[in-house]
Amino acid sequence: MNDFFVSLLLLGALSSSGNLPYWATAGQYGLMPESSGSLAWVQAGTQFDESKTFQWRWGASLAANLYNDSLDPGSSPLHGMVDELYLSARWKAFTLDLGQKRRGLDFLAADPSLGSLSVTGGHLMESGNARTMPGWLLSLDPVAIPWTGRHLWLFGAFGDYKTQDLRYVQGALVHRTQVGLRGDIGDRLRLYAALDHYAMWGGIHPEHASMPVNLENYLRMIFGRPANASGAQMDQANVIGDQRGSELIRVEYRVDGWRLTAQHDIPYDDGSGMGLQNFPDGVNTLHFGWEDKDRWVSDIVFEYHYTRYQSGPVNVEWFGGEDSPYAPGVHKTTGLDNYFNNGDYCSGWTHFGRTIGEPLFFPAGTHAGTWSSGLVTLGVENNRLRAHHLGLSGKLWRRHPYRLMLSYSRNYGTYETPYAGDSAWQRPWGSVRETPLLQFSAAWTGTVDGLFGVRGLSGLYGLFADYGQVLPHQFGATLGVRYSLVNKK
Repeated sequence: MNDFFVSLLLLGALSSSGNLPYWATAGQYGLMPESSGSLAWVQAGTQFDESKTFQWRWGASLAANLYNDSLDPGSSPLHGMVDELYLSARWKAFTLDLGQKRRGLDFLAADPSLGSLSVTGGHLMESGNARTMPGWLLSLDPVAIPWTGRHLWLFGAFGDYKTQDLRYVQGALVHRTQVGLRGDIGDRLRLYAALDHYAMWGGIHPEHASMPVNLENYLRMIFGRPANASGAQMDQANVIGDQRGSELIRVEYRVDGWRLTAQHDIPYDDGSGMGLQNFPDGVNTLHFGWEDKDRWVSDIVFEYHYTRYQSGPVNVEWFGGEDSPYAPGVHKTTGLDNYFNNGDYCSGWTHFGRTIGEPLFFPAGTHAGTWSSGLVTLGVENNRLRAHHLGLSGKLWRRHPYRLMLSYSRNYGTYETPYAGDSAWQRPWGSVRETPLLQFSAAWTGTVDGLFGVRGLSGLYGLFADYGQVLPHQFGATLGVRYSLVNKK
């Protein structure tokens, strides 16, 4: 029989001004209130039965947060949400998920309920920062490739989702294809290389009406091709929809008692980025973790985020002439990748107002204080940055899990609309002295297990702070309780 679990969480949140600080809401699947308020969350489900060849499980989690949206005063302060609602089946290396299900994160804290120590959760494109989307996903666990002596393994995923929020192109669809290889070198060293491709397509455009969704366009979309004659004009001129993804390189070294992981997660928004012309852009992660999670310090993550280059500040097919710094007909450039934004799918890579991927790519309106998840979000305003991050976790007195998050970033906005100073738009790389806005965000969160001597009852707390030039100077705090029960069959 499948193990059954149930959890109930009640949480209150306070902020010294405006919205809650960055780390109070980032990486929380869009469930936290935006300003001072409260959250109620209930979860139930089953686990896979590992003793069987064919396995199944189900899960459901519902949430409601309470806060007043000053930017949308006519809206109800009570916001109900479906966090997860799914049915999963597993057969050998294949798993099929139907419904709304969170993507699992990497580099978790000593208590996984505290979340990841990485800003992106180890996944640049799906970081757990936005609310889940309904759909289906067929995934393949690593399987050995024949005639490689079990040194080379194949894994991947294929699926489709549907956006549910108020957005510029209403009802847009999302497709995902992942293909990856794992190389095993001895018993301790593993290498990973993966391509994760996403396409936002279909939906109803306010100017171009509906985007035709049919089998031929679906196949064209998967392979990054233009639409057929029945497609929208913009999809015929370029590729279907808004396509992007990431290329991942990861190295894992395991010994008895601990593990060291290094990875480079590379974004791309077009062919130049996919061809690595955007180097050195990416998220660089170094994780050290002990197998003993009861240590005072069990896991450490260092991250360096760099996304300033974006294949360069110039995007023209051929240029040269009297006013050009380059010789006529010599250079061909495809820069200005403008991560997570799109000229037709103007809400970009966001869902319910929050960035689906890299949380440091702030949604439009953040700096001006005009952002609200209840309003249409027009992409991201900050996709050019340099950031350093430290994540630390363990258990105080070897009993009570905690997570420390410290993030410092230099934020440049976008090429076309910089936060401050002169714009490098369509000017040679390095010829403009750009001016960043500095930002520091911190968080200390934790749990006190066995509260009042009751098994399964935990106290939750969090302290948060923002100091800098992008977000307001503010402090925040959360306090709550969680009760969890696992019934093993």
